Amino acid sequence: MKRTVAALAVGTALLLSACGSSQSLSGNSSDQSGGGGDVVVGSADFTENKVLAEVYAGALRNAGFKATVKPGIGARDIVVKALQDKSLGVVPEYSGNLLNFFDKSNTTSTSEDVYAALKTKVPAGLGVYDKSAAEDKDVLVVTKQTADSGVKSMADLGPKCATLVLGAAGEWPQRWKDKIKELYGCEFKEIKATDAGGPITVDKLKSGETQVANLFTTSSDIAANGFVQLADPKNMYPAQNIVPLVRNDALTDKGKTALNKVSAALTTDKLAALVKRVDVDKETVANVAADFVKQNNL
Repeated sequence: MKRTVAALAVGTALLLSACGSSQSLSGNSSDQSGGGGDVVVGSADFTENKVLAEVYAGALRNAGFKATVKPGIGARDIVVKALQDKSLGVVPEYSGNLLNFFDKSNTTSTSEDVYAALKTKVPAGLGVYDKSAAEDKDVLVVTKQTADSGVKSMADLGPKCATLVLGAAGEWPQRWKDKIKELYGCEFKEIKATDAGGPITVDKLKSGETQVANLFTTSSDIAANGFVQLADPKNMYPAQNIVPLVRNDALTDKGKTALNKVSAALTTDKLAALVKRVDVDKETVANVAADFVKQNNL
């Protein structure tokens, strides 16, 4: 839910004007013999995606590319269009949501199945490189007290749902109410509409007004409050591995290798730590990304 970003028409206009001609920043000027070239890395309009875009750009610069970043572009359809019209060369994406964007009828949910299906659904001219182990996906969380009472997974949750209140974004019931009943036999006593993994959801769980909350795996609030993530053994929530979505003519093999190294270096815990440094510790996106690139020799 979190990674369906609202469209920003103004952001699109700024992107197109800032990028200039597609000839100069499309990546077509790359030295196909193995050198670098110009490439624009785009991002959606939230902290995590902006950090990932800066990490991608830093790794590409170290591989000899002249990489620039255009952050906060907007919705997925705008980003894909910008890749196709050569305003962008690469963007960080999320495997499950991206697959659903290209194939609304998709029903796969495991990491490998989602990635395999995604590679067959990406439009001509675009491609995806290696997926990362890092995921930013929906997760149900409880307090440590609730976890200690015997609720460690969604399977444990099922028999107790009738006594529990869930806090989640307003669209949660439409998307997941029937699915969680089908897979885990869970029917919550009540589902309170809060926000999409934000402060309202967190506060209601902390106060005890809800006993279960829908957050995201890279949320800094989970560790900060000692919340416990519930395992999802039946994969109700589809995989959301971080994956570079690229325009095929934007990068050479050196660029592909550089981004695959980024994917290999990322984990969910590392990504959560990067987000915390920006959102909680108030460090800049650029500095946090530069540290990650340096520490991982990207």
